Amino acid sequence: MSVTQDVTLGETRMLIDGELVEATSGRTFANVNPATEETIGQVADGAAVEMDRAIAAARRAFDETDWSTNHAFRKRCLEQLQEALESEREQFRAELVAEAGTPVVVTYMAQLDWPLADGLLWPAKQIEQFAWERELPPSSLAGMNSRRLVWKEAIGVVGAIVPWNYPFEVLIGKLGPILATGNTVVVKPAPDTPWNATRVGRLIAEKTDIPPGVVNIVTSADHLVGELLTLDPRVDLISFTGSTVTGKRIMEKGAATLKRVFLELGGKSAAIILDDADFASTVPAGMSVCMHAGQGCAMQTRMLLPRSRYDEGVELITAAMRQVPWGDPTDPSMFMGPLISARQHERVTGLIRTGIEEGAKLVVGGPDRPAGQDKGFFVEPTLFVDVDNAMTIAQEEIFGPVLAVIPYDDDDDAVRIANDSRYGLSGAVHGSPERAMSVARRVRTGSLSVNNSLWYGADSPYGGYKTSGLGRQNGIEGFEQYLETKAVSFPVQP
Repeated sequence: MSVTQDVTLGETRMLIDGELVEATSGRTFANVNPATEETIGQVADGAAVEMDRAIAAARRAFDETDWSTNHAFRKRCLEQLQEALESEREQFRAELVAEAGTPVVVTYMAQLDWPLADGLLWPAKQIEQFAWERELPPSSLAGMNSRRLVWKEAIGVVGAIVPWNYPFEVLIGKLGPILATGNTVVVKPAPDTPWNATRVGRLIAEKTDIPPGVVNIVTSADHLVGELLTLDPRVDLISFTGSTVTGKRIMEKGAATLKRVFLELGGKSAAIILDDADFASTVPAGMSVCMHAGQGCAMQTRMLLPRSRYDEGVELITAAMRQVPWGDPTDPSMFMGPLISARQHERVTGLIRTGIEEGAKLVVGGPDRPAGQDKGFFVEPTLFVDVDNAMTIAQEEIFGPVLAVIPYDDDDDAVRIANDSRYGLSGAVHGSPERAMSVARRVRTGSLSVNNSLWYGADSPYGGYKTSGLGRQNGIEGFEQYLETKAVSFPVQP
């Protein structure tokens, strides 16, 4: 397991209407390595003019070609794209480490290899397996004998806005079902991590038969360029993964055109350790909050420990957090790299200081720059214990390697604390199987792991309750959200 430190020059061009293009203005913006703070290359800095062209191309491709109805062709194109992605797997790996600061070990999991395995192929199979049409019982209302059908059809043009934390995974998780259901798309990658998206764009242009305009990728340093997708009436749905604050803004801005939205937003997930759990094997796993510097919306950032075994649990998680291997993300032994940017570093360290000010007990890490790290947006693995669930660090999504340990009295109290959050994205329960499943049914989240099991996969719907979002990515539920429903009747022939 290794990754070269030399990144092949990334793709600088956008994909618009089947062509790889620079910005009309000629402007570019820097792609910065968060582990070194050095510029690794440039990418086209698109503006409103490029976004307008991309939306127009997507609209035309949907309205004037047979992409939305030609199932066999769509399947073949997705299979071509899969082959193309696999042919440059290692280039993607090196770029993700360089631009996202992700440890190389994480690229063998959700950052690259897991979504590459089925993110396109599972939706491609659904093109043949999905019930695109179903028949309802005959009707004789008003003396008319009618046959009735329900058809599933593509929505139209989708605006896909992708975050920086797991950019390839989210991009593929959107492209797979969007394209398999017959839609066209305009992708706006995060400006912090543009190269994985522009590489996908180049592969689409050079190695697939996907028609011009079906996929468009517009890079820009300006977040407001992405907002044009929410305002334009030619766009039928916004598929967004990112912060709850931005998700609310998308809903607000899209209201003028009654735009449909899929929003996968923030989380403050709780790991409930029941008093009959195997503490030695479950509690230390809480250090997983440090993977990729805690920059994951489903991270279990609150650990709930029973008061009857609280000291034992704190001792175990303290030892584990002190042993997290962090540093250079190109080093295969590292589990944690840097935060994505100076802005994110300031936000995370500010929230750590808030935790101290509000009275939580800091036992590992802290807000200060780690010794010996003069470059890179690093923060140490950080553990707070004796946290009250009302504290800021227990309520706010920190998006950093920070774990808050909270004591509870009994199962009812644990469920109450877990649900005492405006978020409801993910979580975990550990304990004897029947009891753990009983607790899991009472926790209001969109996904939940019981006793270290994994729900992840292209066939598994992912999303949240409450302010963690609307809709689901992946699974049949995620597939169907990109479809319209049409009821059709016609006379029964005598």
